[in-house]
Amino acid sequence: MKTTKRWGTKVIKAATAAVLLVTLTGPTVVFADSAAAGNGANASVIQKTTSSVVAIIGRPGDGKKVESRYQLAHGTGVIVRSEGYILTNAHVVKDMHNITVVTSDGKSYAGRTTHYDEESDLALVKIEASGLTPATFASPSDIQVGEPVMAIGTPLSFALRNSVTSGIVSGMERSVQSSYNLIQTDAAINPGNSGGALVNMKGQVIGINTLKFVEQGVDSLGFAIPVDTVQHVLDHFFKYGKVRRPYLGLELSESWEAVVGIPSGSGLEVTYVEADSPAAKAGVKKGDIVQSIGQASVHTLVGYNEALKKYLPEEKVNLALQSGGQSKTVEVVLGEVKSADVKLVQDAAGSYIDSDQGKTRIGDSHYGWSMKYPAGLIQMNRFGDKGTVTFQDAKEEYAISINVEEDQSKELSPYALLRKLDGKSQTVLEKRYVEDGTQPYAKLVGKTKGDYYYQARAFHKGDKVYYLTLVVQNETNYQNNAKRSLYEDLLDTFTLSFDAGDKTLKDISSYQDKNTIATEYGLSFDIPADWEDGYGEGLSYYHEESGVDFAVRISSASSGDTVKAWAARDEESFKASYVEDYRQVEAPVETTVDGVPALEQKFAYTMGDEWEHARVLYILKDKYKYELQFNYAEGKDGAETAQKTIDSLIASVHFPKNGMNASIGFIQDENELLKDSDTVTVTNEKYGYSIIVPEAWNSFDPEDLEDYYSAYSSLMARSRSFYFNGGSIKLSADENGSLSDTVGAIEAEHKKNHEIDADYVYTLTDEPLLGLTVKKFALQYVSSDIPYTLNQYVFEKNGIVYTMEVRVNDAVKTDALWQRIGQVVGSVTFQDPK
Repeated sequence: MKTTKRWGTKVIKAATAAVLLVTLTGPTVVFADSAAAGNGANASVIQKTTSSVVAIIGRPGDGKKVESRYQLAHGTGVIVRSEGYILTNAHVVKDMHNITVVTSDGKSYAGRTTHYDEESDLALVKIEASGLTPATFASPSDIQVGEPVMAIGTPLSFALRNSVTSGIVSGMERSVQSSYNLIQTDAAINPGNSGGALVNMKGQVIGINTLKFVEQGVDSLGFAIPVDTVQHVLDHFFKYGKVRRPYLGLELSESWEAVVGIPSGSGLEVTYVEADSPAAKAGVKKGDIVQSIGQASVHTLVGYNEALKKYLPEEKVNLALQSGGQSKTVEVVLGEVKSADVKLVQDAAGSYIDSDQGKTRIGDSHYGWSMKYPAGLIQMNRFGDKGTVTFQDAKEEYAISINVEEDQSKELSPYALLRKLDGKSQTVLEKRYVEDGTQPYAKLVGKTKGDYYYQARAFHKGDKVYYLTLVVQNETNYQNNAKRSLYEDLLDTFTLSFDAGDKTLKDISSYQDKNTIATEYGLSFDIPADWEDGYGEGLSYYHEESGVDFAVRISSASSGDTVKAWAARDEESFKASYVEDYRQVEAPVETTVDGVPALEQKFAYTMGDEWEHARVLYILKDKYKYELQFNYAEGKDGAETAQKTIDSLIASVHFPKNGMNASIGFIQDENELLKDSDTVTVTNEKYGYSIIVPEAWNSFDPEDLEDYYSAYSSLMARSRSFYFNGGSIKLSADENGSLSDTVGAIEAEHKKNHEIDADYVYTLTDEPLLGLTVKKFALQYVSSDIPYTLNQYVFEKNGIVYTMEVRVNDAVKTDALWQRIGQVVGSVTFQDPK
C-alpha cells in the first residue's frame, strides 16, 4: 500500500527511543565532487544555516489521553525573525501543548503558536528571545532541478536535533496531498523533520520539509513547501494575522489527463456552483470549463490554487470559460474564504512539558485505587472502561498491570479470594492469604511459560476484585535482592482508596460519561454513554430515560440549493402531512453550529394524545447537507430537561478540518426525487389481484418471513399491508371462506366492542366499489385519546373473499391524503388466481 506521510508530530516513548538510535542510523551521502571538497562545502553551508534551525517538542493534544510523561511529539522549525518568530509546519504544532523550542546552541525556550494555516500546512511559533539568526530565503527563480540541497531537522528522536541529510532537487511543481506546488527531493526526510529547512549550497532556504512518500521498495521521495508559498503565507501572517484567500464558490473537476499526470490543455469542469457566490453572480454555471484565471492558464486544481495566490479578496479577476461550446470571459469580484476559527493552544504560564510534574502517586478515581508513581513508569495500555491498565518501566525490566472485575460477590472468604488466583502460574513458588490490617489480600508468586517471574495479588472491596500483577522477564533481576525489594515495595504501596484532594496524585481513569462519534462525513458529536443506538438507518441514537432521540442525515446539495429553500421544502411537507389542529410550526431561526451558519426550526405534532416535538437543524457546508433532528415527548422528564439535553448535544457538534472521507461522493437526497404521483403496482398472483399504491408507502410482504417462519408465513400470505404516517391499508384474501361468514365474524367483533363502550358506534352498508356491491363497515372512534377512521370493505370475486381495511388517524386525514386513499382503494383489479 502506498501512502504519503507528513513527518513532524513524531511520538516517542522512552522504551523504544534507544532502539531507534541504534538501528535507524543511515549512511553518509557525499556529492559527486571529491569527498574532501564536498564535505568541506557541506560543512560551510551547515555552519551558516544550522543556527537558524530549531527543534520543537511538546505534549501531543490530538484528543487522545496522554499515557505518560514520555509520550511527546516533536518536529523542527526555522527562525524567520530575530525577535523569536519561528516557522514550522501546521501539523507539527496542531493541538500541541507545552511547546518547548531548543535552539542549535542548546538553549530552551517556552513557545506558543501565534499563527496557523492548515491549507498551506504552515504555522508560526513565538518564543521570548532576541538576537536570533533568521534564515535567508532563496529567490524562487533560482531553484533548479538537479541542484544539490541539504535537509536540516530533528529525525526520529529529539536527541538527533539539527541532523543533516543531503541530496538534490528531484523535481518542481509537484502535487502530493497539497493545495499548492511542492518541491521533490531525495534528501532523507524522516519522522520529526517536518518544519525543517531544505537549503541550497549558498545556505539559503529553498523550502520547508513537510512529507515523504511511503511504499515498500520506494526510497528518497520527500517533499518540501517551496519558498514562494512560504513567503506568501508569511507576508499574510504578518500583514493580516491569517492567510486571506479569494473565494469563487466553485467545485471543480480535473480532466482524465490531469489526474494521471499527462500534460493537458483541458481546463477544469465546474461540477457545483454555490448559491449567491461570486461565481454564481458572474454567471458561471455547472458544466462550464474554466480555462484561465487572469493571465494564468489552469489545468489542475493545484494550478488553480496557485493562480489565486496572486489575488486578494474583493479584487476583480477575469475567468476565461468554455460554456455550451462557446468561449466567453466573465469578470468576478472575489469573495473571501471563511477560515474556521482556530483555537490555538495557549498553556498557562509556568506549565511544564512534563505532564506529570509533581505527581508521585497514580490511581483511578472511578475504580478507587492508587499507588506510588516512580518517574520511570510508563502507561502502556488502557482497555476502555474495563478497569484494566498496564505499566512498564522505562528500562523494560518489569511490568505491572491492574485489573478490576466488577459484579462480584460482596462476601468472599480468604479461601475464595485465593482461589481467584488459580491458573495464573505454571510453577507456584508462593501462595498464601496475607493479613494486612484493613487491606488483606491473596498472594501468588510463580513462574510462567518462558520463565517470566510473576507475582499476583487479589484484593476484595464491595462487589469488586482488584488484581495487581507484577511480571519480571529477566530471572537475574527477580533474584537480585535489591531489585526484588524495590518491586515488593512498589506493590506494597497499592491501596484501595483514591484521595481526590491529593495534588500529588495523577488520575488515569478512562471512564467517560460520553462517547465521541467521529463520522466519515466531516462531522463529529458527543453521545452520552448511557444512550443506545437507534432503530433507524444510519446515525441515530436514543435515550430511554429521557425519551430524547437524535438522528443525523447527510446528503449532497443540488447546485444552487440554499438552506432556506431546503428548510422551506421540509416545512411545506410537514404541513401537508398533518391536519392544522394537530401540528405546530415555529418560524426558522438563523444560528451557527461550530461556527457554520445554520437554520433551526421547531415542529410539534400529535395524534391526539401527547405532543411530540422536533428540533431540526439545517446545515449546508462544502456542498453537503447535514440535517440534525432531535425528537422528544412532553411526557417524560419534561420539555425543559429535554431542551437542555438537546442543547448539550448541539454544543458538541464539530466539523473537523479534513474530516470528510475523500472517497465519499454524491449522496442523493431521496426526498428531492420523491413525488406524490409516483406509484407502484403490487400483484398477488395466487389470490388474483393487483393494487396500485404510492411508492413512498411502506409495505409488509409476509413472504419475506418464509425462510424463518414458514408456517406463520403461509398463514399470513393471505394478506398484504401498506403503511403510511398515521395509518394503513390491509388487503386480505380467503379462498376457503364465505362472504356471509366473514361479514358475520367482523360484525360480531364490532358488536362486542359496542357492548363494552357505547361510544363505539359503527355502521354496515352496501356500497358500489370495484364494479361490485361490497359490504362496508364504517367507524369513527377515539382509542387512547387518538381519534381515527376505520372503513372495512368485504366482497367476493372469482370464489375468493376479500377484506380491505383502511385505518387512518384524524391527525393526518387531510383532504389530499383521503383522496389518495380513495384512489388506492379504487385501484384494485382482479385476475384469475393461480
